[in-house]
Amino acid sequence: FTLFNYLIYNVLCFIFTMILKFFINSKSSKKMAKQKGHIKYVGTLGEVRHFKIKGNEGYFAGLKGGPTGEQIKTAPGFIRTRENMSEFGACANAGKSVRVGLSSLMKQMADNQFTGRLTAIMKKINIEDGSEARGQRAVLISLQPQYLKGLDFNRNISFNGVFNAPYTLEATVDRNESTLTVPEFNPLNFMSVPSGATHFRLLNALSVISDFVFNPTTGAYEPADSDLNEVSNIAYSDYTPVDVVTPILTITATLPNAPTMNANVTAIGSVGVEFYQQVGTNFYLFNAGNAMKIQELF
Repeated sequence: FTLFNYLIYNVLCFIFTMILKFFINSKSSKKMAKQKGHIKYVGTLGEVRHFKIKGNEGYFAGLKGGPTGEQIKTAPGFIRTRENMSEFGACANAGKSVRVGLSSLMKQMADNQFTGRLTAIMKKINIEDGSEARGQRAVLISLQPQYLKGLDFNRNISFNGVFNAPYTLEATVDRNESTLTVPEFNPLNFMSVPSGATHFRLLNALSVISDFVFNPTTGAYEPADSDLNEVSNIAYSDYTPVDVVTPILTITATLPNAPTMNANVTAIGSVGVEFYQQVGTNFYLFNAGNAMKIQELF
C-alpha cells in the first residue's frame, strides 16, 4: 500500500462502519446486515465482522463487541441469559441424542439445518414443563411427543411426497419392537423414483430418546435414563425393483437385548425409503431422493 491507498482504505472503512451502525441501530430496520456487491469476504474490518451463515445464501455483517464471558456467567443483569443458555443446552443435547440414535442414516436423510430444527422442537417441549423454575425446566419428550410426530428429516424432501403407498407402523406393548407393514403396491404409481434408480429399500428405524432433567447437584442437564438413551435398531426390506409390483412387505425392528422401557423414555418410530442403482451385482445408494420421517412415538 502507498500512503494514499492507506488513507483511502481507512476512509472507506470509516464510512462503511458508520453506514452499518446506522442501519443496525435504526428502529425501522430489524434485519441483520447483509453484504451485497462484487466484493465478498469474511473476517473483521475495523469494528465490523463479516461472516457466512450455514444454510443461508450471501454474506452477513455485524458489529464487534458485546458482554464478556465473565459478565454473562456472573452479572445479575444476565440471569435470564444464563437460564436460557442452560435450557438451550438441554434442548441441544436432547436433539443430539435423536441424531446419535439414528446416526447411520443422517448423511443420506437429513438436511443441513435438521440439527437446528430439532433443537427448536425440543425447546417447544422444554417450555411446556411448568413444574420447574426457569433455567431448570425439563425436556419431557415422554409427555409431549406430538411435537416430534411427522417430522421430516429433510424439509426439502418429504417422505409422503416420495412414498405414498398405504402402510402401518405398530409397536408391541413393551415398546421394544415395531413392525412396518406395507400391502402390495406398484412403485411406479406410489413412489417418486429418481431418474436412474433401479431399486429401493424401505426402512423401519426404532430408536430411544430419554427425557432430559436438571441435576441440581452437578448443575447440568442429564438424560433421565442414560442406559436406554440412544439405543436403536434399523431394519430394511430387501433391494426391490422400482418397475415391478412389490409384494406385501413386513419389516420388524427390535431393540438390542429386548430392554424394559420405562416412563422416562420414548420410542421413536421412523420410516424411510432409500434409492439405489444396480451395477452388476452391486447396489449403489443415491445421494439424493431418499426420505425419512418420524411416523409414530410409542
